[in-house]
Amino acid sequence: MGGAGILLLLLLAESGAGAAWRPPKGKCPLSCSCSKDSALCEGSPDLPESFSPTLLSLSLVRIGVTQLKAGSFLKVPSLHLLLFTFNSFSMIEDDAFAGLSHLQYLFIEDNEIGSISKNALRGLRSLTHLSLANNHLETLPRFLFRGLETLTHVDLRGNPFQCDCRVLWLLQWIPSVNASVGTGACAGPTALAHMQLGHLDPKTFKCRTIELSRFQTVGESALGVEPFSYQGEPHMVLAQPFAGRCLILSWDYSLQRFRLEEELSAPSVVSCKPLVLGLRLFVLAARLWGGSQLWARPGPGLRLAPTQALAPKRLLRPNDAELLWLDGQPCFVVADASKAGSTTLLCRDGPGFYPRQSLHAWHRDTDAEAFELDGRPHLLLASASQRPVLFHWSGGRFERRTDIPEAEDVYATRHFRASGDVFLCLTRYIGDSLVMRWDGSMFRLLQQLPSRGAHVFQPLLIGRDQLAILGSDFAFSQVFRLVPDKGLLEPLQELGPPALVAPRAFAHIAMAGRRFLFAACFKGPTQIYQLHELDLSA
Repeated sequence: MGGAGILLLLLLAESGAGAAWRPPKGKCPLSCSCSKDSALCEGSPDLPESFSPTLLSLSLVRIGVTQLKAGSFLKVPSLHLLLFTFNSFSMIEDDAFAGLSHLQYLFIEDNEIGSISKNALRGLRSLTHLSLANNHLETLPRFLFRGLETLTHVDLRGNPFQCDCRVLWLLQWIPSVNASVGTGACAGPTALAHMQLGHLDPKTFKCRTIELSRFQTVGESALGVEPFSYQGEPHMVLAQPFAGRCLILSWDYSLQRFRLEEELSAPSVVSCKPLVLGLRLFVLAARLWGGSQLWARPGPGLRLAPTQALAPKRLLRPNDAELLWLDGQPCFVVADASKAGSTTLLCRDGPGFYPRQSLHAWHRDTDAEAFELDGRPHLLLASASQRPVLFHWSGGRFERRTDIPEAEDVYATRHFRASGDVFLCLTRYIGDSLVMRWDGSMFRLLQQLPSRGAHVFQPLLIGRDQLAILGSDFAFSQVFRLVPDKGLLEPLQELGPPALVAPRAFAHIAMAGRRFLFAACFKGPTQIYQLHELDLSA
């Protein structure tokens, strides 16, 4: 029996075990040896029941039960010591030791126990010594020791613990408890086999993850999706070219779903870009063939109305629109993909937005991305004819700074910041999409991810998680998560089945204490996913 057996013999000796006295007939089962305050049962086909209610110690060896059920010891409430050894039961249920409020010593050793319910030890408020040594336990349920405030010794050695997220709570509990704990070694995973549990660092465990599940579908296809907040309420606006409109959605608190709030007529629209200035709401609707318009809402309770045609001779085939602030003023940059048109910077001047600068003429730009770098506004343009070109704001206009090496055939660019660094996600339709990081003078290649018909590689900061979603026209879109200590994106999950049909844009929004991801699809309906945070150590 090891240490517990020696302790048991000492306790039995102290309590007078071994004396000639036997309890009255019917109080000691035939398979047991009893003295005044203790009983030793061996080889019983079942859990003995006919004990004296004043019994102080009980040892059960090689009994035939397969599990300890709730209330198994209600008839012996005075027990101070309970020992199980060399038994075949594999499960201990909730409240198995209910009623044993005086129990101080519980030894469950050398059995075949593979599972313990989280409330199995509930009510043992006097317990000081607990041993679960030499069983088949791969993990222990969280909160197993909750309420056991009197514990001074715990022995968990000799179990094949799997040292994954399931034992994280145990590693955090050990230094917080005023008890000596024998933990033993890990049986797995392979990388941690034979390592002592007490030597593991809880900080190295990555046990929190997220999961996206389908929540709602918005019928028509869309090329773009943009979040904005107006009067403290989050909104989404979808660019729906086939429906010919910018569709504004808000949250219906009674139905707990997104609902249509307003739609703007915009045939052949490719981008709907919102801007909120105090009580005023603007929406730039970038449309093909010179039909781009600015819509405005003067104040709450009013509807949006078209107020301005935007650069009809320059914006012939817009492909993307972005909002940026220059010298304290809001501006839009619209990437134009036609040879006859040009990418144009539109800045606010009085009541409207007017061309401030033409950029990158004749290069058929497919995407624009605005961000700050080295404390100054920068603009990155991707085109069908050359590598992405980086511009910086200088002297009231954008000047070419450099291009992006090793980045041919880039369709779209997006950026994100993490740990003080600036990263780029560069989308390639076929081949490898790229992740790059700014090193102080240029963007350098960090990571390559296989693309299969990708038009969008969208980084999103959702809560504490920096995600990036690589869309696909031919397979499932992939969600990646940045691992901070590595500085690399690692796969998190696929969006599907069913697969998104030609995804073109992703955006997220927080609403009513929940987080949602919108996926705008060119050949199918827009899908809305809800984000769930999961604790793998639970």
